[in-house]
Amino acid sequence: MSKLHQLHDRYGQSPWLDNPTRGEVTGGHPVWHTSETDVVPASTTDERSDDMTKLQRLYQEQGQSPWLDNLTRVYLRDGTLGRLVAEGIRGVTANPTIFARAIEGSDAYDEQFAALMAQGRSVPDAYWDLVVDDIVDALGVLGPTFDASAGTDGFVSVEVAPELARDTDATIVAARRLHERIARPNLLVKIPATGEGVPAIQAMTAQGRSINITLIFSVARYAEVIEAYLAGLETLAEAGGDLAGVRSVASFFVSRVDTEVDRRLDAIASSDALALRGQAAVAQAKLAYRLFGDRFAGQRWERLAARGARVQRPLWASTSTKNPAYPDTLYVDRLIGPDTVNTLPESTIAAFEDHGTLARSIDRGVDDAGAVMDRLAEVGVDMDDVGRTLEDQGVASFHQSFTHVLEALEAKARQLMWSQASTSTQSIRSKSWLAATTNDASQPTTYMDQVVRYGDGS
Repeated sequence: MSKLHQLHDRYGQSPWLDNPTRGEVTGGHPVWHTSETDVVPASTTDERSDDMTKLQRLYQEQGQSPWLDNLTRVYLRDGTLGRLVAEGIRGVTANPTIFARAIEGSDAYDEQFAALMAQGRSVPDAYWDLVVDDIVDALGVLGPTFDASAGTDGFVSVEVAPELARDTDATIVAARRLHERIARPNLLVKIPATGEGVPAIQAMTAQGRSINITLIFSVARYAEVIEAYLAGLETLAEAGGDLAGVRSVASFFVSRVDTEVDRRLDAIASSDALALRGQAAVAQAKLAYRLFGDRFAGQRWERLAARGARVQRPLWASTSTKNPAYPDTLYVDRLIGPDTVNTLPESTIAAFEDHGTLARSIDRGVDDAGAVMDRLAEVGVDMDDVGRTLEDQGVASFHQSFTHVLEALEAKARQLMWSQASTSTQSIRSKSWLAATTNDASQPTTYMDQVVRYGDGS
């Protein structure tokens, strides 16, 4: 094995050839270096690319892993998830909203839920049973990807209960329990990047747990998340732990940033402000990627990498376009680059396959991105405040989804109890009729007698 192979296999770093001449190739594909602001797809003469999906090429040529931002039992049963994996999906993310939509929108969970209720499970416990079963099945589908990538991809994410977002200790306990309950190497437990969540991220990393940090909306918070990961790895190293077994992604939300910033720009309504609409999210993500490159370099990181540590990849989340005036592949095309993940809903996958641009773009125009941030500050948009607002909204939205699905399950549980009670009542009446026709004095003959003898709804 060459040292270049070792560099990738042991430390997760991909060596690229700098400034190749025409005809030279990297990984079987020519690479053309252009000015920083250009975005030019690398051409290829490899005939295999004609048989590859764009998702597959996104990983093979650009080093970005496409993950699916959805999980349903229907997809697991009908083979949809397996088909998407065969077409290039390399991981799955889920959250309370996704599970609420799946459970409430399908009857695929009804039989198991009824069985759980019959066993005397509480509704919250039954909810987690449903969720964990889907996660375990998805982990099985992604297992071969995890093995083939030497643990780089093939992950499925499950989030701690959203009501814990402001409770550090409870988040630590919940994250540990999910890891222990599921106990699969390709599981990522999601912890929100709230002020209270950041210490939990560090604690879980120090225990050797793999974590997906979610709800990151600002570069300032992202810097705290990176520090928590590095500090956690250092603690794990001091304890003699296995750094190579720890994986992490930092989920940086994108489209919601433009939604909130555009709302503020519309309220300001000056020509300078309106000219900045639709630019904040991509600009901030580019600056986040620059921070990623800075922090996962230098002596501190090299010491950890020598112990087997892997970089915490940025994951671009919320990448479906919310404003119909913007291109539907905006948050894919502009955020392509190595050592990153983009988690995509089905509609965005279809759009990208149809007309997306496959080219490295995340580190192009970074100076321009900084200028966009400066101009936003000048017109009165405080990006730190935007981040705090979106964090609060994100936590509240997940909590609302979680509460709503529990309420829906409570209603379903009551319906099951009513159905069972009706069935039992019919059985009681049949027994009463039989007693009357046989003149058996040992059988209850009135409704109240029946209730006393058999129990209402037993």
